[in-house]
Amino acid sequence: MKYPKVTQLKSGEVYVSFNLNGKRKRVFSGKKYGINLMPNEYPVEKRVEVGNLLAYELNNKLKTSSIHCSNLGQDNSAKYEYSHSEALKIALRDKLAMSNSNHHKQFLNYIHKLLNEEIGEGDLTKQSVHAILNRYSNKTSYNTVRAYILNICNQATIYGLPEDCFKPITRLRQKEMLHKPIINLKELLEELKTFNTNLYLCCLLTYGCLLRPHREIRELTWGDFSRDLSSISFSGERNKSGRNRIVPVPNYIRTILVRGELNLNIFSNDKSPYNQDYFKTLWGKFKHQSSTLIQGQTLYSFRHTAALDIYKRTGSLEKLRLAMGHSNIKVTLTYLRGLGTPVLTEEDMPQLPVLPAPEPPEPPEL
Repeated sequence: MKYPKVTQLKSGEVYVSFNLNGKRKRVFSGKKYGINLMPNEYPVEKRVEVGNLLAYELNNKLKTSSIHCSNLGQDNSAKYEYSHSEALKIALRDKLAMSNSNHHKQFLNYIHKLLNEEIGEGDLTKQSVHAILNRYSNKTSYNTVRAYILNICNQATIYGLPEDCFKPITRLRQKEMLHKPIINLKELLEELKTFNTNLYLCCLLTYGCLLRPHREIRELTWGDFSRDLSSISFSGERNKSGRNRIVPVPNYIRTILVRGELNLNIFSNDKSPYNQDYFKTLWGKFKHQSSTLIQGQTLYSFRHTAALDIYKRTGSLEKLRLAMGHSNIKVTLTYLRGLGTPVLTEEDMPQLPVLPAPEPPEPPEL
């Protein structure tokens, strides 16, 4: 048997892992094995040191087989050190420590609150998960809540939460929605220009650079632009795909940009951007007074319209994928389907075999 391994998670929690009878064991405390060592009760900087002591003591016990069958082989209660509610709480802390949007973190907190209210100090079961999901009759809401529950619960399995208490929870099949591209683009942009210059620039960047408005664009600083304003670059922690992005800036956008100090936001002219609902609020006000906007069109309609333009001009899924910042071509195909764009042409469809032309009849005998 290999020597136990000590691991420290992003949350600061330390555990000791080893394989026993073909199964991987994670130990957060030596309490249940007669070892008076609990690494996670120490300051963060001391936990790995205490974890190594725990690994040493566990290794000695495993060699003598004193806990081989009694505690680790047969006793199901020793498979994890935390109650279900504690495991979920630590999993939430792990998730909140990651570099995700504020909206994502707020929803994680909300879902954790629902789970806590449902199970109290008891155990999580598939019935309790279904009880939460059954509150949502809308399929989109149901699937969103399901995804967040799985997000937290999968992380909690590190701390001993059994997978069979929340899996499988199947996703509901949704009917696809057809996004509406903007037909009267020039007229709509002119109307936006007179309504609010910040919203106008946001829509131009959404269309011309295919950036997402509510975070990628709202948080832009002058330091994100190249010296000649010909490109924008930002790291993966600031965009949905999680990858570093560099996008060109079309000339019709560069001509209206006036560079400020590198550390200032391009909209607020301050070190801090406007709040996350800034463009959402502006768009709502514009929608109520617009004479050119069509029902169902949103800020993202500029991005949809730009995607159609690129695909129609280039016919290249790979170029569209790069422009959209998608992680893979499958996401791009799904996006095009949502726009009602035919990827197949008539030439791609099955063809009938060409039949030989009939021979002309022989002339009648005179």
